[in-house]
Amino acid sequence: MTASSLQTKTWKKLEASAERMALPENHLKHLVSQKDRFSGFSCSGGGLFLDYSRQRVDHDVMRLLRELAEELDVRQIFSDTVNGAVINRTENRAALHTAARDFSGRPVYAEGTDVMPEIRRVREEIRDFSDQVLKAKLVGTTGKPFRHAVVIGIGGSYLGTQFVASALQSMADNGIELHFLSNVDIDCFGTIVEQVDPEATLWIVISKSYTTTETSANENLAKNFLLRCGLTPEDHMIAITSKGSPGDDPSNPVRQVFHMFDFIGGRFSVSSAVGGVPLSLYLGYDCFEKFLKGAEEMDRHAQSAPAESNLPLISALISIWNNNFLGYPACGIIPYSTPLSRLPAHIQQLYMESTGKAVTQKGEPVGIDTGVIMFGEPGTNAQHSFFQLAHQGRPVPMDFLGVVRPHHSGYKNASKGVTNHQELWANLIAQPQALACGSTNEAQPARNFPGNRPSSVILLSSLSPENIGRLLAFYEARTVYEAFIWDINPFDQYGVELGKTMASGIREQMADRNNDPCRSFDTGEPIADAYLEILFSNL
Repeated sequence: MTASSLQTKTWKKLEASAERMALPENHLKHLVSQKDRFSGFSCSGGGLFLDYSRQRVDHDVMRLLRELAEELDVRQIFSDTVNGAVINRTENRAALHTAARDFSGRPVYAEGTDVMPEIRRVREEIRDFSDQVLKAKLVGTTGKPFRHAVVIGIGGSYLGTQFVASALQSMADNGIELHFLSNVDIDCFGTIVEQVDPEATLWIVISKSYTTTETSANENLAKNFLLRCGLTPEDHMIAITSKGSPGDDPSNPVRQVFHMFDFIGGRFSVSSAVGGVPLSLYLGYDCFEKFLKGAEEMDRHAQSAPAESNLPLISALISIWNNNFLGYPACGIIPYSTPLSRLPAHIQQLYMESTGKAVTQKGEPVGIDTGVIMFGEPGTNAQHSFFQLAHQGRPVPMDFLGVVRPHHSGYKNASKGVTNHQELWANLIAQPQALACGSTNEAQPARNFPGNRPSSVILLSSLSPENIGRLLAFYEARTVYEAFIWDINPFDQYGVELGKTMASGIREQMADRNNDPCRSFDTGEPIADAYLEILFSNL
């Protein structure tokens, strides 16, 4: 193993600390009962509150984790990233998603060029376009105002946007319904077209390269659907893509093109036009800008806050501790807020695509497990789904998310003496404590709960656009901090490509069979040929 993290004395000390924390006297039921445990292992910053008092750490462990971060200089690497360093070395690019929500007025350079004028230009284009659509100055072929917007895009082209749209749904009062056409599955397309008015629908095609197979297939479906409805596709379609891509070609006209940038990766792109166009139509540009400014606040906190009060860094270090020292292979994201229900899906992609790497920045084997399995479901639903395993099966660290003031606060009916929101919070408070402390029942072993299961709680004061921006930026910063500790590149995703490359050969076989029904399959993979026969014999 050549990764710098394993070559430090601190890493070895942390391995010894993990053995110490496994002793019975360091069970979480004892740690959480210590004086000042809550105040000593919680902090506020960037507009959020983090309680990690129920993690399996003590002051010595946290001190060593901060020492590890200092030895590896990860805060400087984070600052270099924000300032435009070529941090994505495999693709020889900067990673400047933070610049998309920078309102400081300062220049931000990538390869010697200030990127901020172009970012501000795109912001103004988003503001102007959304304003014209919402005021019915831009309409479809038949003159109907747009009342539906369909995002055609997959992965980072929709997951972050869908999370933000769901979180702020109660603020969507512009009369635009937002839909997401991500999967190439024809049932996805069929379901959406049953819900929209073709004459009042705007299709938003999102692809940096404009060659993503699933997105191209769905764009083709949308164009043909518009033609069958007697509509002009270019009146009803816009593109969000890189300068000079096939989607930015005048010979392939659309209503308007918004530019993406090579220095903003898909899973980090919700702050760019990728999220900006659909969210401004759905929520209004002013709401989108508030979201950006909340993210900017967390970016500043992640860059400048001291290690002992830096929320994303603390959370990243604890995740490293849980993974590499305590051996936990997964993490649950459990928002006790239905509007945050799409957060786990977004974090799943953001984190697992960024940290699931096998080599260091120098191309050498990492030699340890990078990343964990992220999954989740809103509480209290999750409690009736997989919490049996969480309490008595294999331990899984959890991030619990709570919102102090919900969107809908006018319903005060009481059940068992409390409102619904209070009942939600009763469970939010109880579950981390139950996981930590467990319970013993000698008469009924099936009711024994071992406890010692770690969790953190993240609190938002409300579901405001600013807080959703802060939450998004918190998880982005946490993710890249973990990657920097492992010395891996969080900004490439070559693992996405292997299966898609193999699919190309299978696709060619299908196309040949469509042209010649008597042709036999010969992909070079007998199992693949068998599946193709099953499909075509039943079409």
